[in-house]
Amino acid sequence: MITSHFERRAHVSWDSCTALNGSTFFIRGCTDIICCILLLVAIVGYVAVGVVAWTQGDPRKVIYPTDSRGQFCGQKGTPNENKPFLFYFNIMKCASPLVLLEFQCPTTQICVSSCPERYLTYLQAYTTDITATGDLKYYQQFCVPGFKDLRKSPPEVLKDGDCPAMLTPSKPLARRCLPAVNAKKGVIMVGNETTFDDGRGKKRNVTDLVEGAKKANVILEARQVAMKIFEDYTVSWYWIIIGLVISMVVSLIFIVLLRFLAGIMVWVMIVLVILVLGYGIFHCYMEYAQLKGRSGSDVSLRELGFQTDLRVYLHLRQTWLAFMIILCIVEVVIILLLIFLRKRILIAIALIKEASRAIGHIMTSLLFPLCTFFLVCLCIAYWASTAVYPFLTFNTSNITKQCLGARCLFAFYGGETAYHKYLIIFQIYNAFMFFWLANFVIALGQVTLAGAFASYYWAFKKPDDMPAFPLFSSFGRALRYHTGSLAFGSLILAIVQIIRVILEYLDHRLKAAENMFAKFLLTCLKCCFWCLEKFIKFLNRNAYIMIAIYGTNFCTSARNAFFLLMRNIIRVAVLDKVTDFLLFLGKLLIVGSVGILAFFFFTQRIKVIQDTAPPLNYYWVPILTVIVGSYLIAHGFFSVYAMCVDTLFLCFCEDLERNDGSPERPYYMSPALREILLKGSLESSKSAESQE
Repeated sequence: MITSHFERRAHVSWDSCTALNGSTFFIRGCTDIICCILLLVAIVGYVAVGVVAWTQGDPRKVIYPTDSRGQFCGQKGTPNENKPFLFYFNIMKCASPLVLLEFQCPTTQICVSSCPERYLTYLQAYTTDITATGDLKYYQQFCVPGFKDLRKSPPEVLKDGDCPAMLTPSKPLARRCLPAVNAKKGVIMVGNETTFDDGRGKKRNVTDLVEGAKKANVILEARQVAMKIFEDYTVSWYWIIIGLVISMVVSLIFIVLLRFLAGIMVWVMIVLVILVLGYGIFHCYMEYAQLKGRSGSDVSLRELGFQTDLRVYLHLRQTWLAFMIILCIVEVVIILLLIFLRKRILIAIALIKEASRAIGHIMTSLLFPLCTFFLVCLCIAYWASTAVYPFLTFNTSNITKQCLGARCLFAFYGGETAYHKYLIIFQIYNAFMFFWLANFVIALGQVTLAGAFASYYWAFKKPDDMPAFPLFSSFGRALRYHTGSLAFGSLILAIVQIIRVILEYLDHRLKAAENMFAKFLLTCLKCCFWCLEKFIKFLNRNAYIMIAIYGTNFCTSARNAFFLLMRNIIRVAVLDKVTDFLLFLGKLLIVGSVGILAFFFFTQRIKVIQDTAPPLNYYWVPILTVIVGSYLIAHGFFSVYAMCVDTLFLCFCEDLERNDGSPERPYYMSPALREILLKGSLESSKSAESQE
């Protein structure tokens, strides 16, 4: 029997050492070695950055108050042992956007034994102290430690930053001195006053103090919300785990049924999605009708503002109307897609059936996403721990005493070492390496699955010609020969992602600006890089499939995959994407079902087990956790299907170009797949010719 050119190419490519280019056999070797070396060097540098961050930084500074010299307030064994409260020299500077970006106020901060109790300026204290009232002695406890020269004139003291220009009545909140705000008849006051002297001869409104206190309190408010969320997790964690287990069981049952009843399951899935959406629309309408005429239900979302207790929004008619409109649009879109793509759905079902057979022969592939998930979690944990440790405090200096005329201005947070000066570079490098390693782990998972499923497709006699352990052999082949190619693809994606992060940072900084052109340009750049990221992800995914099949380098694989898809653009548009849509409906069905069950349970709407639900501060915490967890679980299972479908689709397109179905050049696709896909391809070509 004469062995065809492509048959020899298919068989040989699965050996760990050989591949074919044209008519010449090659030894499968390492690809993109430079990128592999670059990744290893970058990882070594990443470890060094982590070690430096852990030795130089202190994560307690994120939680506990520290003065401008980095010393904790009220900690035993420190100079501030008897000074438990943090005092801000100028609380109004906390209204700066730097507070939200750096989690620090750009003003001198000291530890004090008690917060100030009255309005007082340094000039007043200096003047009245002549009459032996003791104001200057009282004021001195709020000056920088070591200040004892009470004979210095007020201008010199304020210029050197020895003392604050003013004191305002304050109360300790989480060991921080914040203005004692109260309201009388709707008028905001601080210490029964609506105005105050800023210490430089200018009268200001107390709203300036309130604005600064709000920004200084942003971390405290977030901490209080975080504590309530933590409390909710402590009383509902086992119910969350039960919900996630239910999601895992449902996903596994769905996958098993899809293995044997793909056609029936797809149509049942479509019908169930339509019914669930219909029930959601009906439920939203009933809630909307019940709130009609009820007092307070007509308040708009804009008037209400953001509320941490999401149950407040459920008492508004506008909320249920918005839900109903969104669900109606989704259902109409799904129904229209089903009407116009019904023939393509049949072809997509055939592709899903073939994917089910491939997964059935490689059942370990369903568990492989757990390995990818574990590695991504390691990347996240390392990034988070490295990012938290470098938080440092505001640096002060006595330079004004050494250089007359110099003024103390806020420059940066931290000390004066090289580590502190280049802290922002370390943080950018930390974020960049996180993106690179996370993308590399995902790429490794994709190329491993692609190699395993391609070995199924190119086996002439399925499953007899398949390797003994296709998943493990594909994983070893990817690590041994193609680490550089995976590093190359993930590096390109990481560069685009870090640019998007920088653009988001700039957008946050320019929110208060009034330069409309800058805002427009930034919005365009964000949109362009978002599109670029999506395109690179799509190209990388298909490039990894070609790497798994032929063992070529990244650029060659990306080029071959791109032109192969362009030559089959109609099939890509109407077949591959329809399959993705059907798999998305499967995830939507699982997540929606588990999410609705969690909603009714945690809101105590199931009368049979109404008393079983735990009391919560925010009931949306466990619900969102279950929904997000269910999506990740369902996505983990269906991502295997999606990768299998994409791999089989590319192999199918390559099979059509290399073979013609003759005895000399037979197709490698299964008979069932051949019958419906070739029929669909003929119909597509005829329709394209008729349009021309």
